[in-house]
Amino acid sequence: MAEPNVIVVGAGMGGLTAAADLARRGARVTVVDRAAAPGGKMRRVEVDGAGIDGGPTVFTMKWIFDGLFGDAGRRLEDHLQLHKADILARHAWRRGGQLDLFADVARSAEAIGDFAGARDAAGYRAFCARAAGMYRTLVGPFIASEKPSQFDLVRRIGFAHVDSLVRTSPFATLWNALGDHFIDPRMRQLFARYATYVGCSPFLAPATLMLIAHVEQDGVWLVKGGMRRVADAVRELAESQGAVFRFGAEVRRILVVRGRAAGVELADGERIEADAVVFNGAPDALAAGLLGDPVRRATEPVPREARTLSAVTWCVHAPTEGFALDHHNVFFAEDYAAEFETIFRRRAIVPAPTVYVCAQDRGGAERPAAGGRERLLLLVNAPPDGDRAALDAAPVADSAFTLLRDCGLLVRREDGAGVATTPAGFDALFPATGGALYGRLGHGFNGSFARPGARSAIAGLYLAGGGVHPGPGVPMATMSGRLAAARLLEDRAGRRRSVIAMKVGR
Repeated sequence: MAEPNVIVVGAGMGGLTAAADLARRGARVTVVDRAAAPGGKMRRVEVDGAGIDGGPTVFTMKWIFDGLFGDAGRRLEDHLQLHKADILARHAWRRGGQLDLFADVARSAEAIGDFAGARDAAGYRAFCARAAGMYRTLVGPFIASEKPSQFDLVRRIGFAHVDSLVRTSPFATLWNALGDHFIDPRMRQLFARYATYVGCSPFLAPATLMLIAHVEQDGVWLVKGGMRRVADAVRELAESQGAVFRFGAEVRRILVVRGRAAGVELADGERIEADAVVFNGAPDALAAGLLGDPVRRATEPVPREARTLSAVTWCVHAPTEGFALDHHNVFFAEDYAAEFETIFRRRAIVPAPTVYVCAQDRGGAERPAAGGRERLLLLVNAPPDGDRAALDAAPVADSAFTLLRDCGLLVRREDGAGVATTPAGFDALFPATGGALYGRLGHGFNGSFARPGARSAIAGLYLAGGGVHPGPGVPMATMSGRLAAARLLEDRAGRRRSVIAMKVGR
């Protein structure tokens, strides 16, 4: 059988990875993207001559990228300069207290003991062991495998080992499970933050998200040149395998012939025929008909109430004073429950929201010049209603920067420059989402199974990206591209397999 001619729509991490794997295995691959450069949500924002990461800022699960490059006979280290972070994140609270979380469990336990007491330090060690067990149970059967049903997951783990699946606490919420380990409410706040990594509320998301703790302890990496270098490196890998990229090429519709995806039509009228199409974009865009009516049925629409968090972000180039920032920083107010109640029920932002700050000139040996401007990404969670109502960023900025000042950090905005992005801005960048940044909500036990898999409801049309299984985030979107490529080639060869033949991380 002749090798397939494949169009990849979108050069986010899922599309880039699918292109690299497909080209390596002999497919003729063309990647089309309306943007001028690769990366998708991994965008770089120019602020007063400084390039600032305006999307994902955390690089974890390095084994996924080692596998991607290794399968092509390359070494990741020859394409990216990575520094393993010693401090995972620095945390501060408005009513006092600062805590660093380290890659080393013992150092973190000692810091937690000094901060919250011996009982919470012991609880942290038990929490880490529980998170590691969850990760070991789910990494192969769920994360690195084709989307399972609940029964499929039990079958993959093995009926004799169902007890290990039960220990992942799928029916408990993350917030309640954290109460098993921590007395100090600030500690629950800190680790409940993991729910926001996938755009969810910690009061409704499953406790299985505790496994993120183990992922971070296994390595949080800082990328020299910024996160966009990751996208550039995977694009270079795909090109080395024969993939062709066309930027500034907007797709008007995906062509369907006799019920099967057969290529794309660009906004300028050009038609490109293909044997299969990989769509690396929000599945919502397909269901909304933005790629043509024939592909609406490719995936289920995402109701407004099932959208994940959006955000208001500021890419700022300005001096700072006071608080000693590290690369990743989180600043908390007191009422965490009110934040999520307000976003998901009242569709608004509280007066004192949690603020994430990525100080991109800090971490490891990096330090900004004394008194000089530094590159910052600030993020506040927001309701995903950018397609319905404009959100005024100015009062949110006042609230966010006031909280930072209350925690000891002064950002001298008057001496710098900044670019704000609201949910409406994210909806414009990623249409049909309302600005939701993580796809479909994963609340409750069934939430983990709600995302579409690699194979859509239309023959020859495959899905990749953070909106599909196994979920959002740079490594998960990368894994989705590998799964989409494997599914496409296996379908074409007429055989069925559900797990990528690759080593998974420990």
